[in-house]
Amino acid sequence: MSQLFEPSRALSKEARIKNMCEYKELCIQADEDFEGYWDKLAREKIEWFKPYDRVLNEDNAPFYKWFEGGKLNVTHQCLGRHLKSRKNKAAIIWEGEDGKRRIITYLQLFYRVNRLANLMRNQFGIKKGDRVVLYMPMIPEAAFAMLACAKIGAIHSVVFGGFSAEALRDRVQDAEAKLVITADGAFRRGKPYMLKPVVDEALSVGCECCEKVLIVQRNFEDIEYVPGRDYVYNEIIMNESQYCEPEWMDSEDPLFLLYTSGSTGKPKGVQHSSAGYILWAQYTMEHVFDVKENDTFWCTADVGWITGHTYIVYGPLAMGATTIMYEGVPTFPDVGRWWSMIEEHRVNQFYTAPTAIRLLHKEGADAPSRYDLSSLKVLGTVGEPINPDAWMWYYEQIGGGNCPIVDTWWQTETGGHMITPLPGATPIKPGSATFPLPGIKAEIIDEHGNPTPRGEKGFLCITKPWPSMIRDIWGDSDRFVKSYFGDCKKDGKPVYFSGDGAMYDDDGYIIITGRTDDVINVSGHRIGTAEIEAVLGNHENVAEVAVVGRPDPIKGEGIFAYIVIKGMDSMSEEVYMIQELNKLIMKEIGNIAKLDAIRFVPGLPKTRSGKIMRRILRSIAKKEPITQDISTLEDPSIVEKIQNLIEF
Repeated sequence: MSQLFEPSRALSKEARIKNMCEYKELCIQADEDFEGYWDKLAREKIEWFKPYDRVLNEDNAPFYKWFEGGKLNVTHQCLGRHLKSRKNKAAIIWEGEDGKRRIITYLQLFYRVNRLANLMRNQFGIKKGDRVVLYMPMIPEAAFAMLACAKIGAIHSVVFGGFSAEALRDRVQDAEAKLVITADGAFRRGKPYMLKPVVDEALSVGCECCEKVLIVQRNFEDIEYVPGRDYVYNEIIMNESQYCEPEWMDSEDPLFLLYTSGSTGKPKGVQHSSAGYILWAQYTMEHVFDVKENDTFWCTADVGWITGHTYIVYGPLAMGATTIMYEGVPTFPDVGRWWSMIEEHRVNQFYTAPTAIRLLHKEGADAPSRYDLSSLKVLGTVGEPINPDAWMWYYEQIGGGNCPIVDTWWQTETGGHMITPLPGATPIKPGSATFPLPGIKAEIIDEHGNPTPRGEKGFLCITKPWPSMIRDIWGDSDRFVKSYFGDCKKDGKPVYFSGDGAMYDDDGYIIITGRTDDVINVSGHRIGTAEIEAVLGNHENVAEVAVVGRPDPIKGEGIFAYIVIKGMDSMSEEVYMIQELNKLIMKEIGNIAKLDAIRFVPGLPKTRSGKIMRRILRSIAKKEPITQDISTLEDPSIVEKIQNLIEF
């Protein structure tokens, strides 16, 4: 049983939800009057152009409809309605890797978004329902473009700026995008990198749907221009009016598409609607991070991912907060970059990924002590479970032992947080997302739909609809049903299956055990890789770890661990550590999980967003050729380095 960390009394006193009694009362309200609970929130939080007629329509499940008949505009919700009270307040604080800074007020943001919306309408003929692909670096214009699309009813699809030309092409084709908005490039680790050439390559084959390309100049490197197709944002944007009437959108009109990586098969265009999504984005900002009027909020994600959508752009702006955007990496020019920014901008809520935390812990464990981080009130993690060692460093060194860590579980498909602590109410526990938010019916069930007892793994499902849920897979409704409602049932009814395994611990806290397909079948025993990684990550000399399976002639599959260690020099130390790690595994899980092979490596293959590419590691372990595109990795050379180290 892990140690519990209680919220500080000072924070609880000021928090929106102040204790577990208040949390449980909200859960009871949602259980007893489910539609009434959401109806109250929607009326309070959204400025409707026309009220809705029906809270929830379940007639064609799982194609649920929320707030039917209601009319709104998401950009009005994020900007227009704030002008009376917040026009001179900072909406976006942007900092480039090169040190350049821009502070954009709500009024300035309103004007910039309107100009771009008018440009898309007038110059490019973009109208309600048209798709626009954004392939952007982390610059304010990325947010301008998202909000401008929403203003005129166009459906945006942001593609992460680290994706290859092929990946970009797939998404342009699937969405049948009429316009691509991009930049010449940006800066990374002090050097320019390019985006426009990738767009040119992507559009060179099979993208006849895309008629125009709009280019924001950021690094001003030389690029090729296609006459009649390419336009420079910086040269033409001021020709447009700064006033633009918002399109009246139905609650269920699509707001955006966001594609999954497509590691297997065709990428899935996750489709989110307007009203339900923006309601949940705002609600979770207010309750999960407890952001107040004068707070400065920083989420370190990229807008190419759902985290950047909800917690850099839509959530903070919908509630009228100040949001920070940062262009670069956390370790440039040194490991103190993020901490200096927190000090400089007096950041109050800080939200990042465990990968980044582990990196900064490894590279500069003592660096935070050189900065004033006293402005911080709430810390957050997202993307994967965080190991206890990194959690404690984050809690003590970054938060000073005073800031609760909201370890959030959610997905691209959920739109926003689902299982998470509430900073003023929930006693937190390292490695646990704790409890579902009020109104979210998250349950752990077995293959027959029965609740699992404490300590037993099961399938993490959401058994009732929620406003910000995925509405469809763009152009493939059959795949939508099969992907999310085809595996698990409760009371004979299909329910949303997250794809994750989970369990309740002795305190009733939810522990995410990892993807159910990330399991290794050892002698007929299914062992989750996340479980093994968690144990290994607890060792004081382990900086990072990734576990995969590889064929074994006796057991079916063996367990292969790649480990990044802290300061190990000699072979004798490595041998000793191998013994220690296996003892730890046998103690925490059992002999069945004993590692068949351990390789100490200088690093792990990661995307530029920090995700470990386990598919590549599986291929190396199996002696298979690398067929995946490694050009999008943070450091492509690490693959060859690992391959050279692996000897069987």
